Amino acid sequence: MTYYRPITSYGQCPTMGVSLAGGATWFSHVEVLSRDDDSRVIPASDVPDKILDNLTAQRADFAGLGMARAHVMGVLNTTPDSFSDGGLHEDADTAIARGREMLSQGASIIDVGGESTRPGADFVDRIAEINRVSPVVEALSSDALISIDTRKADVARAAITAGASIFNDVTALSFDPRSLTVLAETDASVCLMHASGDPKTMQDNPSYGDVLLDVYDYLAQRVALCEAAGIPKSRISIDPGIGFGKTTEHNLLLIRGLSLFHGLGCPILLGVSRKRFIGELGQAQNPADRVGGSIAVGLEGLRQGVQLLRVHDVKETVQAVRLFEAMG
Repeated sequence: MTYYRPITSYGQCPTMGVSLAGGATWFSHVEVLSRDDDSRVIPASDVPDKILDNLTAQRADFAGLGMARAHVMGVLNTTPDSFSDGGLHEDADTAIARGREMLSQGASIIDVGGESTRPGADFVDRIAEINRVSPVVEALSSDALISIDTRKADVARAAITAGASIFNDVTALSFDPRSLTVLAETDASVCLMHASGDPKTMQDNPSYGDVLLDVYDYLAQRVALCEAAGIPKSRISIDPGIGFGKTTEHNLLLIRGLSLFHGLGCPILLGVSRKRFIGELGQAQNPADRVGGSIAVGLEGLRQGVQLLRVHDVKETVQAVRLFEAMG
């Protein structure tokens, strides 16, 4: 199989360039990748029509948001043990107040989660998870676009009933066999994320043949599964799953190759906020000290056409995104 990764630039598109996903990122050449041969660079005009259409077509609105510009998704963990902010918003009233604060800071989406997916995290039963997230989703959904961060069908259904519009599943609907049914039976959009293993074991020596191509193939299969179930591509976004069953080197390879994923024809969500590899490379042991590194990687994502950034530090990220776009 052959893969095509746009070599991207950001800003005003010249005559010889073509827009990537209908946004401000453009390219005139692509890197051709395969598992068997060395990579090579070709003009965009030589890319097969179907692939070029996927790469260049304006993305449909996702959950009501236009995809021609970047959006910030604010992380709202109602958990006692999340890696960065565990316990800070465990109380529903505190979580609701934080959600409203993130909205005032410019977040387009509030991503509510009730189970930690940090490496080594313990399993949370569905009833406890529903009790954590439902009052928060219900309180915020009248004023905000809400994403429910869960891998359980019952939790997703409860949150969607309470007002959530996006099912953000770190297992790409593979953990719970009923998740695809929940999605098909509702009008919710979905974010399909790649993860290798479960939170308890995912960092135990993760390995890939070619991490960029392996993750691409997995997400392609999950997108096809959703489409076969009657879920249109306009309701699907994808996430390469930085930090989920990946070493630092795996994460860097995925970030350098992000533009490849536009070939799937879906908006891309990038979640790197305060991740461990940022602490390792940026010499910041405390997750709260990783804001600068998180923004740096997020802006590299925008340069490659990423439409959605999932972050803890909304105020700082929104400011950075606005300046980045203004200089484009």
